[in-house]
Amino acid sequence: MLVVDDDEVIRQLIAVNLQLEGFEVVTAVDGRDCLDKVRDVRPDVITLDVMMPRLDGWVTAVRLREDEETRHIRVVMITARAQEHDVRRGNEIGVDAYVTKPFDPNRLIQTVRKLAAGA
Repeated sequence: MLVVDDDEVIRQLIAVNLQLEGFEVVTAVDGRDCLDKVRDVRPDVITLDVMMPRLDGWVTAVRLREDEETRHIRVVMITARAQEHDVRRGNEIGVDAYVTKPFDPNRLIQTVRKLAAGA
């Protein structure tokens, strides 16, 4: 698992909940950090915040999908932006799931578990 969020509290909340479920978790502070780590980590699933400095979640997801080595990785977008056009944009990019903040950690774990099982 690679957990990407610029908010340390949310990043740690997601990481701890996934670790408690038995997932091996690495964190990244933004999209650029994610792209720097993804080849070494080789995650089955990435949770990706949308609104981040340096490189936002949308651009990061596009770059992951454009790269032959990372396009297979399952991506869960996590954001406070729940407008229909945001969800449509995620679908166009090829995002696998969309979770809106505030989120239920159990729902997020179920989503990640389902995607990891299919990865």
